[in-house]
Order: sequence, then structure tokens, then C-alpha cells
Amino acid sequence: MPVAVALSNSPVFSPSHRHSPSFCTPSMNLNVSLQTPSTPPLSPLGFRLQKSQSPVCKSPSSLILKRKRPLRIEIPAAAAIVPAVEKIEAAERVDEVEVEGEEYAVYCKRGRRGQMEDRFSAVVGLEGDSKQAFFGVFDGHGGNKAAEFASKNMERNVMDEVRKESGEGIEEAVRKGYLATDAEFLKEESSGGACCATALIRNGELVVSNAGDCRVVMSRGGVAEALTVDHRPSRKDEKERIEKLGGYVDFCRGVWRIQGSLAVSRGIGDRSLKQWVISEPETTVLSIKPNCEFLILASDGLWDKVNNQEAVDLVGDFCVGDDKHETFAACRKLAQLSATRGSTDDISVMVIPLPQFSLPVRS
Repeated sequence: MPVAVALSNSPVFSPSHRHSPSFCTPSMNLNVSLQTPSTPPLSPLGFRLQKSQSPVCKSPSSLILKRKRPLRIEIPAAAAIVPAVEKIEAAERVDEVEVEGEEYAVYCKRGRRGQMEDRFSAVVGLEGDSKQAFFGVFDGHGGNKAAEFASKNMERNVMDEVRKESGEGIEEAVRKGYLATDAEFLKEESSGGACCATALIRNGELVVSNAGDCRVVMSRGGVAEALTVDHRPSRKDEKERIEKLGGYVDFCRGVWRIQGSLAVSRGIGDRSLKQWVISEPETTVLSIKPNCEFLILASDGLWDKVNNQEAVDLVGDFCVGDDKHETFAACRKLAQLSATRGSTDDISVMVIPLPQFSLPVRS
């Protein structure tokens, strides 16, 4: 049965086999309550701040005063007051996401920059076929809206094009699916953008695509094989494309950027830079052979600190072998490795064992 998974701003993400309870939901009880007292209220606002305290003992001299002093209203210190908006944002902040299933596993870890902007999607059993699936990792920038939109709509748009594909090839169908997702998001008039890496598995073939710097790496007999190439402004062909369109690429704040702003050259969204930041993916198609062991889909929060072969070696220790099926542990270990090496970005890692999707060898 198909299972779609996508992160949202809510702590409830998706149906899955395993979820982390470690959501960050700090709250502060100011102990403020509305009252309908039997005696006149202490202030025109009609409420009083409650505070647990011992009864006040009055001295005998205070009892002979003809005019009693009103009770003191104790106002909490300003530092203890948390605006409602900030409390809501804090309650929605997610530090980790864990999903573990038979067909794949995902681990997402929030970076140090604020709200988690990474998203992912996984649909297994496309069109009722257990050998067909769609997976994706989406890395948002300038907010999480583009990543969330892509995670919810990319599979639908790609599969719509695949079903009506008329001799143009699977690469063209995926391209149209990416472009459709981008066009739909731009109609939302939301800011920000998202890098994407997706893997469509059907008919014993692996169709891998990307737009941006999310990356897909496959282990083939223990050797790392990058199936995507990052789209960055520093890439020679990307720099030439941008400059031909009237843009420029410069080295700003330690990274090559388009118009001194964005450090990726393809993705979904990025309305203000749409003239140069295109959503057209690059796609690789290959057959799933017996020596194709697993896929790693991850955001640049991993790849900036861990190289392809290191990632394959680590995952192989957990997943390759007759008695090794610890895909979730591998995802988590990879994210932790990147974090210990200094990554401050969101880190999302998905591992997909490939033998389950291979077709029987015909005699």
C-alpha cells in the first residue's frame, strides 16, 4: 500500500513505522488567569496575577489604620514574558525526525540556524506494484515553504507525466514533473526555494534526478558511485549559463553565489532569482543489477562534511550482509558524523536498499 511521507510545520509528519518523540516544545507558565471575584477586582482589567505565597501576617499597628492600603499586585519580570507568536514557533520547532521502515529509513537533524527547512517524501508501491517507488529529499532555503511544497507535490507531478509519456523518454517525463512543481509553487507567491534529489524506481530501472546540491550516491559492490552532480554557481557550465542570461557569479562570504546571494544554481522556487535559478533537473537512468547495494539520498548538510566513499563505507557496515539490516542506524550515524565535523546546516539522510526492487533474472 502506498505510503507518502512529508514533513510539515506540525509535529505530526506522516504515517511511519518509527517516529522520534524528541520535539522541542519549551513553554513557560506565567500562571495568569481570568477571575470573576466575589469582591471588586483589584484593577480595571478584571484579572489578577496568581502567585503561590504564604499568608501575610499583619502587625497589630496595621489593624488600627482607618484607611487600608490596597494589596500589592506583583507583576512578573519582563524577561519571563514570552509573546504568543514566539511560543507557537518554539512549539513547532522540530529537532529530529526518524522514520524506519522495511523499504527505506530516514533521519533528519535540525541545524543551528533556526527552524528545520529540510523535507522528504517516500511513496512505496506505486500503482499497486511493490517493485515501484518514489523517494525524495528536499533542502529548503529562505524558509521551508518550497521544500514542503515539493515534498508533497513532486511525486504526483512526475508520475502524471510518466503515465502520459509518449515516446519522449523517462528523462523528459521527470523534467516536466520538476518544471510543473516549480510553476505551481511560484503561483503560491511564497518566498524561498528548495534543492531536490529524487529517485524513481520502476520496471527494474533507477531514475535519479536532482536540481541543486542535494545528492544521490549508490553503492555498487562497495564502491561509491555519484548519480548526481551538484548544481552550484562555481560549476563551469552553470557559471557560463548564468552569465549568458545576464547574471553574474562572485565569491561572497566564502562561497560562490549568484548575484552575490544564492549558493546553488538550480532548484524549486527562488522567485527573485528565477531568471538564473532554473528548476530543470539532470537525470540518470540505469538498471538495478545484483551488485547495486543501496542508495543514499541526502542534503548538503551531509555532503559538505562527508565524502561519497566515506558515506558508502559507513552504511555498508550497517546494511550489507545477510544479517545486516540496520538502515536507520546508518542514517543516524552519518548525520552524527557530519555534525561532529562541524556542520551547522540541517542534515537529512535517506538510505534505500536496492535488492528489494530488482526484477527476477529471466532464464
